[in-house]
Amino acid sequence: MISVDLTGKTALVTGAASGIGLATVELFARNGATIALNHLPDDNRGTEQVERLKALGYKVIAAPGNVAKPVEAETMTARAIDALGRLDYLFNNAGTPATPEPIPFAELDRLTESFWQTILNTNLIGPFRCTHAAAPALRQARGAICSTASIAGVQGSGSSIPYATSKAGVINLTRSLARTLAPDIRVNAVAPGFVESPWNKEWSADRKALSIERTPLKRACTPEDIAEVVFFLCASGSMITGQTIIVDGGLTL
Repeated sequence: MISVDLTGKTALVTGAASGIGLATVELFARNGATIALNHLPDDNRGTEQVERLKALGYKVIAAPGNVAKPVEAETMTARAIDALGRLDYLFNNAGTPATPEPIPFAELDRLTESFWQTILNTNLIGPFRCTHAAAPALRQARGAICSTASIAGVQGSGSSIPYATSKAGVINLTRSLARTLAPDIRVNAVAPGFVESPWNKEWSADRKALSIERTPLKRACTPEDIAEVVFFLCASGSMITGQTIIVDGGLTL
């Protein structure tokens, strides 16, 4: 497990009530950082996790807000920065597939305007909103940003065409922001493969087994696997920017 003393450093993690976001909050907190844990306002898991982590002695505060909504995303980010006192790291992790089951790519009629808007507002515009709002504080701290992309955005796969498109957009946004915010802020992304998390709790056992069988390392990624790479890209890797690191156990080889 990677370890860096982050005493005095702060981070905002979006979509952190469970899965990759929560694992990242825990990793940063164990290394001494103070974390703002973002969650949807009506998601009780967020407040429960904040209380659990505080009881363990970690420095964590709640940052409720929906990054898919303009103004609300920026307001959440600003309030989190005010509460933290500064911002060193932003992890844009909030995302959604907007469907419990994959939509075959050939079924174009199922890709409604509202479906597109839900995915793009959360997965692509949401990270931009939070980054835009956080940029002044991150610039002052000479901080770093990481966003959650996906192998779906690399190879045009995943739960739907809009989902794959949104994650390809995150990869391009990462490169664009890395150029724009340099030299003060580094910007990278992580592209997970199949992750055993609450996102795929509805998947059948056969579907999960097939994903693992296709993976050279013969296991699913864990949220902790992804969190390690996010932590490295933010707290280390001082000459890495504009990159998307694939973490999939070799699934896309």
